[in-house]
Amino acid sequence: MPLHLLKLCVGADSIGDLEDWIEERLTLERRLGRTAEQIHTTRMVPKRLDELLDGGSLYWVIKGQISARQKLLAVRPFTDGDGIGRCHLVLEPVVVPVEPRPCRPFQGWRYLTEKDAPRDIDGRSGDLGAMPEALRRELAELGLL
Repeated sequence: MPLHLLKLCVGADSIGDLEDWIEERLTLERRLGRTAEQIHTTRMVPKRLDELLDGGSLYWVIKGQISARQKLLAVRPFTDGDGIGRCHLVLEPVVVPVEPRPCRPFQGWRYLTEKDAPRDIDGRSGDLGAMPEALRRELAELGLL
């Protein structure tokens, strides 16, 4: 059973903001002649790598709600120029909306088990996938989703 990470998406107001940021970064990497892959840098290196890389995802908390996820492809520990250990989380650049769920702010990242992870919004979710993100967010805040 895969294990997931949960992280705040600081600076994004919506899933669309996150997708735009990813596209800008990938476009810049291609323009500079670099390998275009989406990398998120974090300070702490997860210890449960085997479980995370066995189908795990990074779930993003946007504006106080778990809103989307990206498949985790690799975890690359490194030491930065100041001698501080960090890691790159290599993510599939496809953002998958999930059923919104409230989440309080926290620092760093948290593990999220498969049974606690929100489901993807897809055809099985009825009209939820066709609903605008702002409406999904508002209904979730009201406890109606």
